[in-house]
Amino acid sequence: MPMTITPYNLVQGPADLYVGAFGTAEPTDANATVVAGSPGAGWTGVGGTEIGVTVEIDVTYVDLKVNQLLDPVGARPTDRLITVKTQLSEATYQNMQTALNQLNTVTVSGAYTTIDPITTTSATQPTYAALIVDGWAPTLSTGLPARRRWIIRKVISKPKVMEDYELAKKVLYDITFQAYYVSSGVPLFHRIDQTA
Repeated sequence: MPMTITPYNLVQGPADLYVGAFGTAEPTDANATVVAGSPGAGWTGVGGTEIGVTVEIDVTYVDLKVNQLLDPVGARPTDRLITVKTQLSEATYQNMQTALNQLNTVTVSGAYTTIDPITTTSATQPTYAALIVDGWAPTLSTGLPARRRWIIRKVISKPKVMEDYELAKKVLYDITFQAYYVSSGVPLFHRIDQTA
């Protein structure tokens, strides 16, 4: 018997990335629709991206083995790494601050803006952020587009900031955000798919 394929379930297309401070009020699940638009107050869009936005969940399992058997008898999860990867195309001071986890002093005046790194001890507590990734969910049965929203609640940017000034090359901020434990009652991420 041939397998049934539902073309509406295929998902492709760019996503928008929003950044907020750790603990920023999250939009309601009902707000995660194409029509509703951006997440609202407290969330800032990073603008254009070069390679899209990738949400990755990497779980490590260790096999349980015994001397008496050739095959593993089971497995246990030992590590979970959740990351969001992208390259920011808009080389603004706001995106530099996001990339470097707010570890700069920014001074805005009428005609210029300055950025100076904050020099502290290596044991400084980092400034955590939160992310919203607005991408596409499977198409609705009506044929209309649907949104898939990821809320990643506590992240640190692990950036590679290189400002290459070349004729045929854009300045990009290459960022990997890593998610961290929030609490026993608050999961690291929340994903919503629009279904109507």
